[in-house]
Amino acid sequence: MSFAWAKAYEPKTELGRWIDERMPLPRLVYNAVGGGYPVPRNLNYGWNFGVLSGIFLTIQIVTGIVLAMHYFASADGAFNSVEHIMRDVNAGWMLRYAHANGASFFFIVVYIHIFRGLFYGSYKAPRELVWMLGLVIYLLMMATAFMGYVLPWGQMSYWGAQVITGFFSAIPLVGEPIRVWLLGGFAPDQAALTRFFSLHYLLPFVIAGVVILHIWSLHIPGSNNPTGVDVKSEKDTLPFHPFYTAKDGWFAALFLTLYCAMLFFAPNALGHPDNYIPANPLATPAHIVPEWYFWPFYAILRSFTFNFLWVDAKLWGVIAMFASILLLFFLPWLDKSPVRSGSYRPMFKRFFWILLVDVAILGYIGGAPISPLNVALGQLATAYYFAHFLIILPLVSRRETPLPLPNSISESVLHGEKQESAPIGQTKPAN
Repeated sequence: MSFAWAKAYEPKTELGRWIDERMPLPRLVYNAVGGGYPVPRNLNYGWNFGVLSGIFLTIQIVTGIVLAMHYFASADGAFNSVEHIMRDVNAGWMLRYAHANGASFFFIVVYIHIFRGLFYGSYKAPRELVWMLGLVIYLLMMATAFMGYVLPWGQMSYWGAQVITGFFSAIPLVGEPIRVWLLGGFAPDQAALTRFFSLHYLLPFVIAGVVILHIWSLHIPGSNNPTGVDVKSEKDTLPFHPFYTAKDGWFAALFLTLYCAMLFFAPNALGHPDNYIPANPLATPAHIVPEWYFWPFYAILRSFTFNFLWVDAKLWGVIAMFASILLLFFLPWLDKSPVRSGSYRPMFKRFFWILLVDVAILGYIGGAPISPLNVALGQLATAYYFAHFLIILPLVSRRETPLPLPNSISESVLHGEKQESAPIGQTKPAN
């Protein structure tokens, strides 16, 4: 967003001026992440996770390119090529673990980024497109991660591919042909492995392209902030550089330290031991589970255990699993509250924390063995998940009474929100 007080780019050297006249790339960077991009001065650490997501996407692309140089996409040689990377390639073990754990950390920071957006109303006007592009990135991440999980060609890789692609067979008439088309056969084999490897290599670059659109669409309305109040004057903002580059930098160093601790001391903590067994179509694992970041959706899928309205339970599960993500695209219209930030919405805040607990329960159920208790708990958690967005959120947005909002961002920061606040729709009289 271009504010009148944004600093203009001024090349400091003759070479800089020469480049700026012919290809203004430094000017573009300066206006995007430098001093030419003013942002709200009250951003908290929840806003650091967008930058962290970009860092982990970069880690995944770099490590993935190097791993692809040594990987052999063959049903006969894929498992052995991964073992070759781990044992024979210089620092191959580190690259493989960096890529595997990088995927988990990528999802961790993206989940925090999403829930921060949910709490502070970052999906509300005028940032609807920012939110939707972020969800597109998330869907692409899920597809990329699923196909990447198949590539080691261990037991969980093979049977995960068998189960996940089997969901499509629940679609009437066209489901089974779609599944055969995706796999290139009637079961995961050479054709499936080849096309999954090809798409797994390609999609991160597609994600990078959508990330550019995501950032571009963010720069039009400007960043949201913890109060949800729009920027009104220069006092409400700070240049992105050096204030937020420094803040992002040290927070990224802290988070990367945690990532390295996992990488060097517990690299298999988030993986499944069965994936160190070569894929065997004749031996089904006792408990087939996807990676942990899919567990909430896997729990929703398994929560439908009976046919309803002449529709098979499996199809209901597939519909619900996809609907659990797709309904997030409609949040800007489901939540009608004029207030963005959950900090000023008492009822919304309570239900937000209940939602967080509900998603955690779904995650636990998705990774746990099937039992009558777990199925019943998963069904209750699934019912609440949909009720939260389709019933509770619209009702709360219409009936709750928000707390008084600050008159401006600068007043809430410099003088305290309680002293410098006014009811919604009113402005504080001048002194």
